[in-house]
Amino acid sequence: MTDKRKVLVTGASGYIAGRMLPAFRDRYDLVLLDVNTTNRDNETVDGIQIVDLTVPDRDAYRRYFNGIDAAVHCAFKRGGFENELANVQMAYNVYQTCLEEDVRRVVVCSSNHAADYYERLIWADEWDFVTPEMRPLSDNFYGWAKEAYEHLGFVFAAGHVNGKKLQNVQLRIGAPRETILDEVQPSKLKRIHRGLGAYLSARDQTQLFIKSIETENIEDENAVPFQIFYGISGNSHGFWSIVNARKIIGYAPEDNSAVKFAERIAELMADSKS
Repeated sequence: MTDKRKVLVTGASGYIAGRMLPAFRDRYDLVLLDVNTTNRDNETVDGIQIVDLTVPDRDAYRRYFNGIDAAVHCAFKRGGFENELANVQMAYNVYQTCLEEDVRRVVVCSSNHAADYYERLIWADEWDFVTPEMRPLSDNFYGWAKEAYEHLGFVFAAGHVNGKKLQNVQLRIGAPRETILDEVQPSKLKRIHRGLGAYLSARDQTQLFIKSIETENIEDENAVPFQIFYGISGNSHGFWSIVNARKIIGYAPEDNSAVKFAERIAELMADSKS
């Protein structure tokens, strides 16, 4: 008998899920789904059930959603428009199965690319900052699919189509890598700013997901249980707002890219003057 929350993770052998799994294994009773049992380093990920969530027949995987408290949806197919269309179908399958099986909440790996059109304006000095409340706009198929995840998630959270609300958190993941400055040229100051602003450490990512899973009330001002949060650390160079994540779920990032990569920044700045 356990009092741990039962959490389902899709795309469990992927990179994003892999950064959180050690903490998740300690904290939750996990159900892990993927189409692969190995990660990008060809290491076996323990406990994965092989499931293709793009299949429209939800009865093929319904049993894995039974008794789940929260689903963390990280799975996606890489590729062009057809695969992105399949990703939207998969998001629908996850949402609908969660609704049918009384899963309390879905936490979804969206992406900063859901609104990356604004970023092009930022680097052209025509815009300064992006907030989650702004209309998501992308100019590529990957970002379009992430927009669709978010819009579809709101439909399920509002509850008008299915008669009940599915709590929904969309996390616009930034740059979850320790290599953000490895190949940046000293003369490319905007690329340095971008990498530092978008950085997301593993422990901040884990905290953000845990608080997105566990925070009791995520309703907006209209009582719709739907939120979009940017997935970045507490970066001094940030150009995406995390004010709402701090306020609504108590997100308190521990890392700041300006501190974490201070030596590398100093090297780049010195080289830029030479």
